[in-house]
Amino acid sequence: MNTRTKVRNFHQAKWDEPVIYELSNKGERGILFPEIEREIKTIVGDGFSKLPKNMIRKQPPHLPELSQMQVLKHYLRLSQQTLGADLNVDIGQGTCTMKYSPKINEKLATSPKLTELHPSQDESTVQGILEIIYKLDLFLREISGLDKFTFQPGGGSQAIFAMASIIQAYHDSNGESEKRDEIVTTMFSHPSDAAAPTVKGYKVINIYPNEDGLPDVEALKKAVSDRTAGLLITNPEDTGIFNPKIREFTRIVHEVGGICGYDQANANGILGITRAKEADFDFCFFNLHKTFSSPHGCGGPATGALGVTKEFIKFLPVPLVEFDKEKYYFNYDVPKSIGKVRSFYGVVPAILKAYSWIMSLGSEGLKEVSQIAVLNNNYLLKKVLEIRGASAPYAKGRHRIEQVRYSWDELYKETGVTTEDITSRMVDFGFHMWSSHHPFIVPQPFTLEPTESYSKAEIDEYIAGLNKVVEEAYENPELIKNAPHRSVVHKIETDSLDDPAKWAITWRAYLKKNKK
Repeated sequence: MNTRTKVRNFHQAKWDEPVIYELSNKGERGILFPEIEREIKTIVGDGFSKLPKNMIRKQPPHLPELSQMQVLKHYLRLSQQTLGADLNVDIGQGTCTMKYSPKINEKLATSPKLTELHPSQDESTVQGILEIIYKLDLFLREISGLDKFTFQPGGGSQAIFAMASIIQAYHDSNGESEKRDEIVTTMFSHPSDAAAPTVKGYKVINIYPNEDGLPDVEALKKAVSDRTAGLLITNPEDTGIFNPKIREFTRIVHEVGGICGYDQANANGILGITRAKEADFDFCFFNLHKTFSSPHGCGGPATGALGVTKEFIKFLPVPLVEFDKEKYYFNYDVPKSIGKVRSFYGVVPAILKAYSWIMSLGSEGLKEVSQIAVLNNNYLLKKVLEIRGASAPYAKGRHRIEQVRYSWDELYKETGVTTEDITSRMVDFGFHMWSSHHPFIVPQPFTLEPTESYSKAEIDEYIAGLNKVVEEAYENPELIKNAPHRSVVHKIETDSLDDPAKWAITWRAYLKKNKK
């Protein structure tokens, strides 16, 4: 690093690595299993004859054939071509909270004591993990003020889908599901708050922000009616602005008979400070893979911890984990359950890591996490607003919570450099600035969230990188438009990404489309 400018002299490893199928050589093996002894074969048979015929493949699976050393080199080379939270400053992950996950928690989650458990084991043999699941439920009840949690949803979007399913089941039980066919959300809530109810067949009404960036209360009053099934809303929204009138929102929806679901994927700045209960929500969910330290993992492994008030426990997915003062057990006796939203019980390693994280911090530590995240974010806000061409639309002069949706619109108008161009150039300095900034109501948006994990020095390093890229944008915009230059890939033709005829999701599809 240049200690004066704080900009790293970064260059990504580039191996031009083939996909593993192209490295395959017929007959190569990573391990050779010994022949089965005659005595054992006499007792257990050949291992296939007892299987139903329709479960036996007619042909062996087409798998790559490589030696151990080739496999090791292949995946190590791929690992050197990635950026991640353990390598670089991930402040630019947009709306996806990235934070440090203590390595002891990662070690716990990979212990054979956990990884070798099977969801079909008898409950008496898995009392330890059932206790952890049950106690994490108790923790989140206290954090949210709600009465029961399920960890079955495989992420925030699936938790929102479960909320929409419960809303529908509730109105169905009252005989109103056909009439109540509308869900209200806000434009800066997460897109899944609109997408999930759409999948359930609801019409979605979006409330747009007012001049302060807050969802407009008067617009909400006009939107609700006897057709309103519920409200699904993120607060703070992705602008980082907390809606102080959130309780008025839930009151307005409740008055017309709707149900209120709280999307708390952005809870990293409000733990121990505000709760769903005090805002009169019927449901809420937390992302264990974000707010509670378990890594985001590029879309998984994840857990959307869904909590409800007492009235809605009877609708939760089965099974629920209960404790009868002697043993922990799965409870399938949930009279109006929506069924399952995921196989078995969910992603247990994420549950274990979240439980460990909460246990290590305690209630005071959780509150301090939020306080530091808010402090980091507002320090970053001050520094970004000092950069030429950058702005933070809405709520001018006000502090934000855990993130901010900024804009490069001024820079774009002056240089022609877009937010995507800057994203690509930041990679050349070892930073990752993702594209999770929609909708484009904020022109040329970029969303930053430093969390509590990053030090002042790391935030300063990130700001130095932004300053360097902006300086280049004004001096040599073509340099930015053709970035990245020191990454695994350089400027590529992206039309194929918009052409389904060119997509190849599997190796077999690739061979077919290329007639190989």
